[in-house]
Amino acid sequence: MTETGAATELLAMRDVRVTYQTSEGPLPAVRGVDLVVRRGEVVGVAGESGCGKSTLVSTVLRLQPKDAEVEGAVEVLGDDVQTMKWGDLRALRWAGASIVFQGALHSLNPVQRVGRQIAEPIGVHEPGLSTDAVDRRVSELLEQVGLSASRARSYPHQLSGGQKQRVMIAMALACRPQLIVADEPTTALDVMVQAQILDLLRALVRDLDVGLMIISHDLSVLADICDRVLVMYAGRVVESGTAAEVFADPKHPYTAALSGAFPRIGDQAARYSPGGLAGDPPDPRSLPDGCSFAPRCPRVVERCTSAEPPLADVGGRPVACIRAGEP
Repeated sequence: MTETGAATELLAMRDVRVTYQTSEGPLPAVRGVDLVVRRGEVVGVAGESGCGKSTLVSTVLRLQPKDAEVEGAVEVLGDDVQTMKWGDLRALRWAGASIVFQGALHSLNPVQRVGRQIAEPIGVHEPGLSTDAVDRRVSELLEQVGLSASRARSYPHQLSGGQKQRVMIAMALACRPQLIVADEPTTALDVMVQAQILDLLRALVRDLDVGLMIISHDLSVLADICDRVLVMYAGRVVESGTAAEVFADPKHPYTAALSGAFPRIGDQAARYSPGGLAGDPPDPRSLPDGCSFAPRCPRVVERCTSAEPPLADVGGRPVACIRAGEP
């Protein structure tokens, strides 16, 4: 990461809160999240399903549903996307920031050739380009993600899962954005293809000097590609730090459970005592008193249920656990 890039905040979230208005009452899906992604940096967000990761992603380009109320600032390239005019937001999408959605099978149009789908955002944001110029750009994008230019004439059903995911990444790069957000980009892929996709994303960040925010429930995936990782539980960040720190030396019991759920090959302790965590995250409508993780925590004590712990410095990084510094 260059010195100039380190000072450039492509995405800055400040005390972001997202509440869905439902027939059963308010549902607080995200509760006070701070997050920064800089140029040339990969930032990961980890957590189980239901912890608020995808809701957080939806705010980056104001894609949240109408029943969602967003508080706090979500700044992309220095502008708050929650307050900008529709025309400015339309210009920002694809060209300033783009999203690789979860599940390429459901994101691609099954009755259009993939080349046409990649070309669509280019035509919208660069209407003066000739057809030949757009076709050349599509071929370059396919080759950039490791596919033959001839794949432009393929329909989605003619591609493997990994190839479809590469097409989605090519679409995200179509208008040369500075920020890319990838929501579970390796879900449903086998481990070999998953490794190829992660290598591709890492190379793109390095070669294009863009910023990448990647969402995953798999902490080992994030440890392999990210510079920094934030762990979310029940809508808030409970620990953050460098990828190596969070994966190898988790301070919060929830982070430790996530890390233990993916044992390392050759780790005899994990082989005979596999990790994991019983139960599910709490319903956002009825959060427990005190620490939201307390009902599942193996280290819970009485004082854990009296007040929700704030993020506090533990060993040089923020952790929301009153027992994090204890032996």
